Amino acid sequence: MKKLKRIFPIVAIATTMVAAMAQDNAGVVRRNGGSKRGQKQEETTGPKITDRMQGFFEGTKTHDADLAYMRQIYRQLDLKNVAENTPLYFPEDIVDGQQNLFRIILGLVVDGKIPAYEYLDGREVFTDQYKVKVGEMLDRFDIYYQSQGSGDRTVYSIEEADVPTGQVLKYYIIEKWEFDRRSNRMKTYVEAICPVLTRGGDFGGDANYPMFWVKFDQLRPYLAQQYVFLTDDNNLPQYSLDDYFNLGMYKGEIYKTKNLRNLSMAQMYPDEDEMQRAQDSIDTHLREFGKNLWVPTRDEYLAMKEAEEEAAAARKIAAAKGDSIPERTVVVADDESALTKTRASKRSGRKKSSSASASKSKTTKPKVSQPKSSNSSVGNSSAEKSVRRRKR
Repeated sequence: MKKLKRIFPIVAIATTMVAAMAQDNAGVVRRNGGSKRGQKQEETTGPKITDRMQGFFEGTKTHDADLAYMRQIYRQLDLKNVAENTPLYFPEDIVDGQQNLFRIILGLVVDGKIPAYEYLDGREVFTDQYKVKVGEMLDRFDIYYQSQGSGDRTVYSIEEADVPTGQVLKYYIIEKWEFDRRSNRMKTYVEAICPVLTRGGDFGGDANYPMFWVKFDQLRPYLAQQYVFLTDDNNLPQYSLDDYFNLGMYKGEIYKTKNLRNLSMAQMYPDEDEMQRAQDSIDTHLREFGKNLWVPTRDEYLAMKEAEEEAAAARKIAAAKGDSIPERTVVVADDESALTKTRASKRSGRKKSSSASASKSKTTKPKVSQPKSSNSSVGNSSAEKSVRRRKR
């Protein structure tokens, strides 16, 4: 019994020591894991995008059975000559954490956060077969970089000075117009974006080099965290780049529409004026498509009728005021001074002739018409003589 009494305290002390050591070891493991996660977060840069956030921006696409109309439009956004598109170009360098669209896209593609797809000139396919290999893309466009590792684990890094932001002066976007019969709404959204490098051509002039396509849904979570100001009058960044595209604040001309022959607008309409009319017609048709589907109410119809009547009355008044048509002048002389002198001399000559004719009409006396020598006059004179003879 004495031996058992001595063994139980020893066993109890041993179990408490083992439990304490296990707790200490568990605490050490948890602290080490936490420090590793902290170091990993410090190493990664840029906004943190979760799967839930990515799913929120991707949304749900309209099913083909619910579509009554769909049109795919290719637009070209000019960053230099169009004021509405300048927020995509500036700032050229990173200023206070702000960077332009091309730096965001290139950084995400190089880091492997979003995939890029080959530019196939009108027949874009966003599948794994046409994914761009980062190293080959950088070599193709002569962008200097440094790489570490090999294969799929290769890590690329580009210095800020080597990013060709000043050469990306255009963007190509794929714009989709869809009419959903379930919600009776016309939806417009951007499907993909392609940065275009503008460099000097071999035979003079500038040449455009489309780089790759990036799906807009995969880009949206990062654009939603980058705010820009749109005008020089208000320097407060109120809209994000995601709002900029979703609200249609950009301005771009149509350079292509999806067609069976895969032809661009320049190929279909060689004449510039004819191409401009076709572009305007497509824009007008797309924007008026939703309005033409609805039958106006009685109040709307009466308001439209009243507006048409007011416009017709205004046209009648304008036509009545413009009854007197001014004389048309034909310019023959090259010297403007000689032309004005000849016009002035003609006007003065007209005034002198009119004044002279007026003075002559005032001074001249009315002439008494003399009887002409005709048969009637002879008859008249004989009749007068006969009357006198009768009075005598």
